[in-house]
Amino acid sequence: MPQAKDGDSVSVHYTGTLDDGTLFDTSRQREPLEFTIGSGMVIPGFEKAAMGMSVGESKKFTIPCAEAYGEHSAELIYVVDRAELPEGVEPAPGMALEAQGPDGQPFRLNVTAVDEGTVTLDANHPLAGQDLTFEIELMAIG
Repeated sequence: MPQAKDGDSVSVHYTGTLDDGTLFDTSRQREPLEFTIGSGMVIPGFEKAAMGMSVGESKKFTIPCAEAYGEHSAELIYVVDRAELPEGVEPAPGMALEAQGPDGQPFRLNVTAVDEGTVTLDANHPLAGQDLTFEIELMAIG
């Protein structure tokens, strides 16, 4: 039976949980995730886990944060004056905002705190600093 290898396009169903068992994402209610192994389309630990699997095989594994979204960085926390936010935006903790980087690429900022004059924004990926556990099932190699 063929096994997934570098350069193969694969299709997988997955369920991702945190250390405390919290579900953060799953493909089970939609189409399987398709990606090419070695292309960097998914986090490195996920690609690594899919290599060597055969169609119909399932696997459970944990990806340390360094191979997922990295450590949480205090350097990516910003406190800005409320006046710097776009007009009409009423910030609240948990809200996601989009900004443009110097290279013109959009990136996400999460509002973590709000007071009368300032807003605290976190540019870390929401899963930064977390080890991620996945259960995957290889659906197709093609």
